[in-house]
Amino acid sequence: MTFLAEQTAHRRTFAIISHPDAGKTTLTEKLLLFGGAIQMAGAVKARGEQRRARSDWMKVERERGISVASSVMTYEYKSCTFNLLDTPGHEDFSEDTYRVLTAVDSAVMVIDAAKGIEERTRKLFEICRLRDVPIITFINKMDRDSQDPFALLSEIEDTLALEVAPVTWPIGSGRDFKGCYDLLNDRLVLMERGATAEAEVCNGLDDKKLDELLPADLVAKLREDVEMVRGVCPAFDRQAYLEGIQTPVFFGSAVNNFGVRELIDGLVAYAPSPRPQPAVSRKIEPTEDKVTGFVFKIQANMDPKHRDRIAFVRLCSGHFQRGMKLLHVRSGKYLPMHNPIMFLAQERELADEAVPGDIIGLPNHGNLRIGDALTEGEQLTFTGIPSFAPELLQKIRSSDPLKAKHLGKALQQIAEEGGASVFKPTMGTDWIVGVVGALQFDVLADRIRTEYEIPVIFEPTSLYTARWVKSETNADMESFVNANRAAMATDHDGEWVFLARNAWHLNKAKEDFPKIKLLETRQNA
Repeated sequence: MTFLAEQTAHRRTFAIISHPDAGKTTLTEKLLLFGGAIQMAGAVKARGEQRRARSDWMKVERERGISVASSVMTYEYKSCTFNLLDTPGHEDFSEDTYRVLTAVDSAVMVIDAAKGIEERTRKLFEICRLRDVPIITFINKMDRDSQDPFALLSEIEDTLALEVAPVTWPIGSGRDFKGCYDLLNDRLVLMERGATAEAEVCNGLDDKKLDELLPADLVAKLREDVEMVRGVCPAFDRQAYLEGIQTPVFFGSAVNNFGVRELIDGLVAYAPSPRPQPAVSRKIEPTEDKVTGFVFKIQANMDPKHRDRIAFVRLCSGHFQRGMKLLHVRSGKYLPMHNPIMFLAQERELADEAVPGDIIGLPNHGNLRIGDALTEGEQLTFTGIPSFAPELLQKIRSSDPLKAKHLGKALQQIAEEGGASVFKPTMGTDWIVGVVGALQFDVLADRIRTEYEIPVIFEPTSLYTARWVKSETNADMESFVNANRAAMATDHDGEWVFLARNAWHLNKAKEDFPKIKLLETRQNA
């Protein structure tokens, strides 16, 4: 086996998805803790500076206690290198989450044991299904009052049309929750709440230690439940999981460390190593010699002390080394890779080398955009990295007239990193900002104030939606733009955008110009 094939086989690049408050950030922390990447989890109960979680680093997130950006964390466990992408839990930030899911090979879906499948979980699952991303399910918060495990399994099966295969099984719930029985390895590892070290190991359901260590009623229920699970539920089939037909289900309580070790061991044993990536001309195999990768996210001002912009690149093939030159396909220029970095949330270090599945950050001075391909010379375009038409549109202006000129620059940067859509109407001087969820307006105002020191005001508009305009010929485009000049704008890439006042206005434009396409999504490539 070559160096590249061996390294790639040991990579696990995955995302954690969930409804807000299902315990995603806590689980992220515990995976880092078990992986030895952090010494102490910043449990949300701890006081003072330790209180905010490791992966919620943006100022807005620490103030509000929610995740709104995506973090990337690299750590090692057993023989594997994990690249964990934490996604925003809040539904107003779905576009960022969608892009993150283009860069991973599998996902862990976290479900609250009391609430079951929630709206946001369902939406994220649909995105995973579109991209054939295999999913492991972690049913969290078993240490609180929760639904019956069998009821939760049938809800997952019915709601998501997925075959469920329990891999661990809870012993008790709420205050009586004692841990999880490992169904695949037929053993129980008992731990103290909050500990990471294994305390007692029981092998098989007939082990006498079970009766000594656990209350009699819980042992009896465990034996009965396991017999029923083995009779009713399908056995775990790795191939079915990789094809997205089946989800292995782990139970646990992330805050108490119960079930976390089994989950991380499951990721080592079953999660896929880097998969082929789709491009327009062909599929890119991870074991190819030449380096290829694509930008799936741009983050500005990760370090408030330096006005920096980092392009997050998912490597798809080849052995990347610091100092090499890669072709930026969109511009046709070769870019030197002087200072590529690896991440642990906000902490970073220089990456001397990287292999397929790794996420590297490239300092970016405005030349890299979301969807851009980097190669050793091949003209490649990666597919499936879209921008979505915004659902909410507002005017934005600076409350300090002297800073109005700087506002345009700040908005351009935020648009390039995918934080919002920014449109400049052909008539008038105001900028229009479009977002998918209302909370994004607050976050944008906050960011522009703290990162660019420009106080801004958002004002409502009478606009209904925005659509990207595409046509086969320049003449068709020209006649459409001239006929609708009052409703036209350009986005941060200079592409034409039609701003519709209402549904009738949008439909009328489609009827009057049948050759023009008004698009809800635009491929970033």
